[in-house]
Amino acid sequence: MKAQDTIGYQVKSGWQSIVKMYNRLTTEHDFSQAEGYVLISIKKDGIPVTKIAPLMGIEPTSLSRLLKTMEEKGLVYREKDLEDRRVVKLYLTEKGFELKKISRKMVLDYNKAILEHIGQEDLDVFLRTMDKIKKLTCSLALPEDDLDGKSC
Repeated sequence: MKAQDTIGYQVKSGWQSIVKMYNRLTTEHDFSQAEGYVLISIKKDGIPVTKIAPLMGIEPTSLSRLLKTMEEKGLVYREKDLEDRRVVKLYLTEKGFELKKISRKMVLDYNKAILEHIGQEDLDVFLRTMDKIKKLTCSLALPEDDLDGKSC
């Protein structure tokens, strides 16, 4: 079997092409694909910093560098939660909110372009298939002592 005939290769190379496209588009506005993803994840009432890494599928150390860069660019700021002082929440600045709107438009435009080229039926099949692959992959990757599935 050739590498390009494997599911892992197709998913990884597909994701890499999407990341390159988003990075090309976001660079025009002086931010990165990863920063855009964080911006999209932040709601009006903020998000606990500890929730971002699992959403993005990255390690906390990588997230720390990313958030530091975003703070330096004036896109986000951190505050302790008023109700639970142990929780640090991330909020958008005005500049971050504007870039969030740009990021969201990029994602919606990309989805629209894909839909126009492959059609709703093929997109639905793709989404169902990817969901099944994720669930199966998760179940195959679970350690025997983690039967509740919390690690995936």
